[in-house]
Amino acid sequence: MANKPSVLSTLPKELPLDFLKTSTDQFSEDRILGVGAFGTVYLGIMPDGQKITVKKLVENSPLGRDKVFSNEVTNIMALHHKNVVKMVGFCHEGQKKVVLNNGRYIVADIVESLLCYEYLSQGSLQKNLFEVDIKMDWDTRFKIIKGICDGLAFVHSINVVHMDLKPESILLDDKMVPKIADFGLSRLFGQEQTRMNTQNVVGSYGYIAPEYLYRGEISKSSDIYSLGLLILETTTGQKNCPSNEPSAVQFIKSVRENWTPEHIVFQFSRSDGDCLQQVKRCIEIGLECVEIDRQKRPTIENILDRLNGLCSSTS
Repeated sequence: MANKPSVLSTLPKELPLDFLKTSTDQFSEDRILGVGAFGTVYLGIMPDGQKITVKKLVENSPLGRDKVFSNEVTNIMALHHKNVVKMVGFCHEGQKKVVLNNGRYIVADIVESLLCYEYLSQGSLQKNLFEVDIKMDWDTRFKIIKGICDGLAFVHSINVVHMDLKPESILLDDKMVPKIADFGLSRLFGQEQTRMNTQNVVGSYGYIAPEYLYRGEISKSSDIYSLGLLILETTTGQKNCPSNEPSAVQFIKSVRENWTPEHIVFQFSRSDGDCLQQVKRCIEIGLECVEIDRQKRPTIENILDRLNGLCSSTS
């Protein structure tokens, strides 16, 4: 049966500002889904009722609005993978507004930068792991870990480094399929390039790899460090508290000391042998990913091979 195309599928990639204002009810507070360092995310509703998310970038973000806009559009507009959030459009449009400047009203060109994505009904991994009363079952958590790794393998295969992996950057659809979002800090590497350096270190304090935090070194291993923290948080259900420490040193130490095979059996006492083996392997992989020496961290391909070897089915 042929489905009627949705408004979303027929939209151009560049969307008019007035259209996005209408879809978000003039950026109403009631439509706010979240607020971050780079902007405010709104729920947009299309004329046919379909939902999208609209991120309105702020001018004074840590990296600069234009750079964030360019990163997201350049690095994820063409990405199509089941574990990467789908961008459906963008807007970079100036409007004349009357503003107060040094005690006088003047007419100025104000540019608005907006990014539009598919709407994911279950929200962030952060919310589902740490902000709801019902604890996620292990099968769901393991599926999420594998999905994040699949998405990151795809991102790395096209020479993009995400640079901001954390539970807030992983969104879940109605079937709890994870999708990597928030590419505002991402970097595109050249074909032969494996790492680069920067003087401008930005990111989420408790998830930044130490070689990036202290020396400005960027590589795919930077993402692996953040991924390791994601795997450890998802497996243990315990929160890395980024405000307390750089690179999650105490959180990693706590997992390494406390999540012994005996503790895993105690925490998952109602689970079968396959489940216990999966949990144990995820803890091992997570701790390998957060090695201080980036050369000792596994590649994303190695991680996937080990995770997939634990699958009891070919899902």
